[in-house]
Amino acid sequence: MDAATGAQLFTHLRILMGTVVGLAIARLLLGFAGIIQHPDRSRLYLPHLIWAAAMMLTLVHFWWWEFALIHVPVWTFGVFLFLIAYCTTLFLLCALLFPDNLAEYDGYEGFFLSRRAWFYGLYALTIVLDIFDTAIKGPNYFAGFGVEYMIEVPVGLLLCGAAILIRNRYFQLAVAVIQIAYQLSWVVRLFYNPL
Repeated sequence: MDAATGAQLFTHLRILMGTVVGLAIARLLLGFAGIIQHPDRSRLYLPHLIWAAAMMLTLVHFWWWEFALIHVPVWTFGVFLFLIAYCTTLFLLCALLFPDNLAEYDGYEGFFLSRRAWFYGLYALTIVLDIFDTAIKGPNYFAGFGVEYMIEVPVGLLLCGAAILIRNRYFQLAVAVIQIAYQLSWVVRLFYNPL
């Protein structure tokens, strides 16, 4: 490959990343639209709806934070594959929230609870992937998150593990509420702050 700048390579990469993230957002929007169009077709489940909203915020945050990749000076095919895998994992989470067919289940609750190991397992994977994604952006970027990041990662992984094991509706609701509250805290913090 000829000597392209990091910014040029990032521009190339963000097209593919944007496509996968766009498909994930489209999946969520189509799911929400389906609920609005046919509210009685499938029984709703509050933790599922909260997770769907949290994933929308997660995707928006992901896209915002990925802009920092423009400062990466050297790109490798491994980093390229890693970032596409990260985007793909986010898409799979959205696909798990809004499956193609719920006919086998008693609505979103039955589906979500039966697939919670997949959902929380993939979500835990995104937490781990985020560590590497943050490291790719450089030590200064990584250090910018401070102690909060060092708490967020293990707490997030513990919650995912517990949510896989605990089927209880109230626990599932609590985990979803914690996630959306944390995402909303980032909305407030980032609203007027530059990248």
